[in-house]
Amino acid sequence: MNNSPESAYDAESIHPSNFVSSTPGSVPDTSEANNPPWGILAALVTWFVSIAMIAVVPNVCVLPYLVFRYDGSQPPRELLLQDQTFVFLFVLGWLPAHLLTLALVWAIGTRLGKRSMKQVFGWSWSPNFGFWKSSALATALFLVTLVLIGLFGGPRTDLDRILESSRAAALTLAIIAVVTAPLVEELIYRGLLYSAFQRVLGQWPAVLIVASMFAGLHVIQYWPNAGAISSIALLSLVLTFVRARTGRILPCFVIHLVFNGVQSVIIIVEPYLRLIFEQWRHEPVNTFIVHLARLIN
Repeated sequence: MNNSPESAYDAESIHPSNFVSSTPGSVPDTSEANNPPWGILAALVTWFVSIAMIAVVPNVCVLPYLVFRYDGSQPPRELLLQDQTFVFLFVLGWLPAHLLTLALVWAIGTRLGKRSMKQVFGWSWSPNFGFWKSSALATALFLVTLVLIGLFGGPRTDLDRILESSRAAALTLAIIAVVTAPLVEELIYRGLLYSAFQRVLGQWPAVLIVASMFAGLHVIQYWPNAGAISSIALLSLVLTFVRARTGRILPCFVIHLVFNGVQSVIIIVEPYLRLIFEQWRHEPVNTFIVHLARLIN
């Protein structure tokens, strides 16, 4: 724990600019990130509350619609998954859940603004692990994911059903997967949890515990798709290993962001690519060009 007086953390130290990265060539102090001002209990409670947020907040968001559409009754789960409005509102509910979780992480991590987010979470680059290396690793992980899914495959998951429900639900999920999910999950798992376990148990036990917690929670989303489960387990292990080796969370965030970002781009452009492919297969070249021009315009 940092033994310097709290007065050393003046208003400037909690300015939002301190939550941006250092230049890759600098070597900021990461001792506080590996010796955090919170313990395992606080980290576990925050983790549990974050799960509760995801479980409760979306259901609260869809409650008015359920009352209006189904007269307050509880329709079967399969019927709800086919209700496009319900699915869209449920996915949209993840956004306030993430924002509330971020507020809680900020409160625990900075002790209500008394400490710097940048310092306590190690929000900086490692001298030997910068943006491009993080992005390249994320791209490689995505390619390995494609291979794992191709080899092991598996049935459709609830996440697949959400993507297939409506274009609005798919786009909302793609946006959340980039805008809030990587930041929230990295701050909780490679931030709060890893730092606390690492200080008490050591580096490698912390890697195994945190990687297992992250992968285990996502198993529920991807069950019983073995390909998706194996890929998320690999991602979890790599992210936590990078956190252990660099002592920083920023590389983990960028890896997670790029990994999710590639998938989100695919979700966004997939219908257009499919339309182009179908037109190319079934229509003469001149008709295909007309449809392509309409699509672009």
